[in-house]
Amino acid sequence: MKMDKTIIFPTLEAVKEARKSIENVVNYTPLQYNARLSEKFGANIFLKREDLQPVRSYKLRGAYNKIKSLFNAGKISEGIVCASAGNHAQGVAFSCKQLQIKGTIFMPVTTPKQKLEQVEMFGGKFAEIKLVGDTFDASKNAALDFAKTSGAAFIHPFDDIQIIEGQATLALEILEQQKENIDFIFIPIGGGGLASGISTVFKELSKETQLIGVEPKGAPSMKTSIDNNLNTELLEVDGFVDGAAVKRVGDLTFEICKNALTDCIPVDEGKVCDTILQLYNKDAIVLEPAGALSISALEQYRNQIKGKNVVCIVSGSNNDITRMEEIKERALLYNGLKHYFMVKFPQRPGSLKDFVLNVLGKNDDITHFEYTKKNSRETALAIVGIELSNISDFNGLKQRMQNLGYFESYLNDNPDMLSIMV
Repeated sequence: MKMDKTIIFPTLEAVKEARKSIENVVNYTPLQYNARLSEKFGANIFLKREDLQPVRSYKLRGAYNKIKSLFNAGKISEGIVCASAGNHAQGVAFSCKQLQIKGTIFMPVTTPKQKLEQVEMFGGKFAEIKLVGDTFDASKNAALDFAKTSGAAFIHPFDDIQIIEGQATLALEILEQQKENIDFIFIPIGGGGLASGISTVFKELSKETQLIGVEPKGAPSMKTSIDNNLNTELLEVDGFVDGAAVKRVGDLTFEICKNALTDCIPVDEGKVCDTILQLYNKDAIVLEPAGALSISALEQYRNQIKGKNVVCIVSGSNNDITRMEEIKERALLYNGLKHYFMVKFPQRPGSLKDFVLNVLGKNDDITHFEYTKKNSRETALAIVGIELSNISDFNGLKQRMQNLGYFESYLNDNPDMLSIMV
């Protein structure tokens, strides 16, 4: 079915064919009722656990569908090449090993070590990693250049109709698993391939379902494009939610999503971190930042989803354990429990002891202290990080600091300084 003269929707028939193509490789992942979230929001919350795929993300669906189609058509004599921040790379590597195809995988230099190791494990001798650039877009450009010079087939992570059809197979499973009407489905968006695929199926088979796209606040490329009614490239992105930090969504995915999504909302990265910690501590579910996006958005729709049937796509769990300190830090900052100050200390013995006794509350904890003594001055500055047990303790802490002459400045309001601390 044509949307205009150049862009074509994936079809339901093609999605069903894709399902047959990938069924021996992809897991039929559970749609789990989550009692804690359901009670919290007064709704029936179900999690589609794509983190339980062999490569721990849904990306295997689209990657294998695309590569298998090229393999069957005899179009990969020079191998394949892709660019990815991690999960698409793992799906491609897994597919290469399954089909014994040579693959070259371009990844940003900033890719977490855990994801690099996973790509190596899934691809074995059939996948070669090349680290280029700081963002997905830089890696993509390098991969496209490689495709031109080598003749390798480029496997796009999202802006390809067969990739979208593969991701759409997930939606067929959801509709089989959930017999009652689905009122809302929350879908993480990076480049838009998953949202496009789910939209394709739900617009045909569950028209009443509201489709909510969810992006990181620091990389709202789909929302920006929909608001502008034009596929718009962001000047810069916050790469923390690395699985969804894309400067520009696909032309195909944009056309599908702008016509199909009910809404597209950004979620603060700090909220995503808080969600990751809650799921880990209370549900024993380990997710990467992009995997927690859909659940993180529920708070914004609290009133609308009350009493409704809601599905959240849990898209992936490829999280590096070394990132957990940063995740905890961002969550504390988001919840108003971690604060950084520039503090003036008199250059006399006992000044730090006075600060601890007279400024800190009984439940406050100094978690960072960086002090430089200046012999030529009566006071010296220190950067002090303080963790609170209750957000309501902040005003008293700041007031005591000001009254006793310790306060110089509050650094949480300074993004440049705060980014150095975090």
